[in-house]
Amino acid sequence: QGHMIPMVDIARLLAQRGVTTTIVTTPHNAGRFKNVLSRAIESGLPINMVHVKFPYQEAGLSEGQENLDLINSVGLMLPFMKACNMLEEPVQKLMEEMSPPPSCLISDLWLPYTTKLAKKFNIPKIIFNGFSSFCLLFTHVLRKNPEVLESLKSDKEYFIVPYFPDRVE
Repeated sequence: QGHMIPMVDIARLLAQRGVTTTIVTTPHNAGRFKNVLSRAIESGLPINMVHVKFPYQEAGLSEGQENLDLINSVGLMLPFMKACNMLEEPVQKLMEEMSPPPSCLISDLWLPYTTKLAKKFNIPKIIFNGFSSFCLLFTHVLRKNPEVLESLKSDKEYFIVPYFPDRVE
């Protein structure tokens, strides 16, 4: 749900500027945003919502496990990701049938198959990444300076993150 809220907001912002948007989601996830999207659509915004069946059974999940917050075991993460990737074919079929055809694809970071779809349809793809800028910068600094973590004597040892303008420990 954490990624869907900003994705719905992006769709509404684009629609407010006259861009026809189509939100492709699963039935369970659609129910979470039905009220917000219904109001937006009723106000005349050009937003469409299309459902694709989430292949929970084929991936070894229980019915309704269509979102990470509904996965109650770390052991179900792999089946969940498998089910997400199984959406490639139905989403491709949906895109083939869209009229007008899509002119851009905005996708969640965790749906890598959408890169292939954007290439297939020769349209730009924008990736939604919900990580904070601080987290991304922190990760970048540590990747570029592996000696910072390598010098630690334990997992509980504090360290100062280099190259930040303020002290981050």
